[in-house]
Amino acid sequence: MATKVHMEALSPTMEEGRLVKWTKHEGDPVKSGDTLAEVETDKAVMELVARADGQLLKVMVPEGTTVPVGNVVAWIGKPGEKVDGAGSGEAATAAPKPAPAAAAPAAKVPAPAPAPVPVAAASDATRVKASPLAKRIAKEAGVDLKLVQGSGPGGRVIKRDVEGAPASPTASVAAPAPRTTPDVRRTGVPYEDVPLTQIRKTIAKRLAASIGPIPHFFLTTEIDMERAAEAREALNKQLGEEGGKISFNDIIIKAVALALVQHRACNAWFQEDHIRYWNEVHIGMAVAIEDGLITPVIRNADLKSLREIGAESRELSGRARSRRLKPEEYTGATFSVSNLGMFDIDQFTAVINPPEAGIVAIGSIVAKAVPDGDRVVVRRRLRLTMSCDHRVIDGATGAVFLKTLKQMLENPLAMLL
Repeated sequence: MATKVHMEALSPTMEEGRLVKWTKHEGDPVKSGDTLAEVETDKAVMELVARADGQLLKVMVPEGTTVPVGNVVAWIGKPGEKVDGAGSGEAATAAPKPAPAAAAPAAKVPAPAPAPVPVAAASDATRVKASPLAKRIAKEAGVDLKLVQGSGPGGRVIKRDVEGAPASPTASVAAPAPRTTPDVRRTGVPYEDVPLTQIRKTIAKRLAASIGPIPHFFLTTEIDMERAAEAREALNKQLGEEGGKISFNDIIIKAVALALVQHRACNAWFQEDHIRYWNEVHIGMAVAIEDGLITPVIRNADLKSLREIGAESRELSGRARSRRLKPEEYTGATFSVSNLGMFDIDQFTAVINPPEAGIVAIGSIVAKAVPDGDRVVVRRRLRLTMSCDHRVIDGATGAVFLKTLKQMLENPLAMLL
């Protein structure tokens, strides 16, 4: 009996997936565990694998189509087995045709072909038995597939094998190409309609579920970062070139985590009929990617050293930008930090990421003239704004938390207490 291939929930928050590419085609032999297609979820591009042996009898959904989780996208069975009739009709109904809005611009607005993005090629990758997604990840990460032990069917190299493999010493990974849009003055076209990506759809839904229903209020404070800057310089000098650099963001994440230990009322989730106060501190770190924003999570940040936080944040940020985060790496934060200081933004307010009850927005560190007794001195200063869910955090509660955070950043030795 033929087996239905369903659009699976490949991430905890996935409601639908866009079928990017079929890696198997009708008539191809299939084994359980083989990659059938690449699917863009709300957070990453992941593999849809076969759950049965046989032949790919029928593809029900064309590439580029967005399909709700649970819908039938293909059939696997014995060669020559019929899948038309009730089963086929169900699948055809469940898999709608691509929306005209997504197809029309391609016909009316001839977008220029994107320039190729140079990536580090894995040596002789095409000679190794590997899934298409594993090959692509290997190219991006500079991994030689010949050196990777495959754990898939027949020793095939799959996604998880590449993610745990070290990069080639000579590899260099190109930064993702920035999103570009046609110049209206050059094309003569008044506008271009670009279909929403899955991650942009998710961002839209979550923001609508946050800034509207959640009663936000904001608290802003200015922090003297002179001692933190001196401590950072001393630490980086001690670590040397091979130890990795400590960033201001690493110091802030550590300070936020320690402040949350003292103020459990801010380390909480709002649930429909209760508030969950966390005894563990997991910091969500906002990372800008080409399609939007994602928040990798540094778990138990209060228990980790600055060096560990720095190494983990660099690793997570890099894999976030290449869309290679695992679901458990971007879910479960108890509080978040968003930093736009590197973009020369003095101050901003961030939107809470539900069910979390708070987030801090970090501006740039700026040298300012400030009074010091009867004289004026120049000090490095930082403006920080906390967004609070008023259903969980009261004004005084948030203010006391910020006071503790400020004390830790203005006197880094306070983090040792």
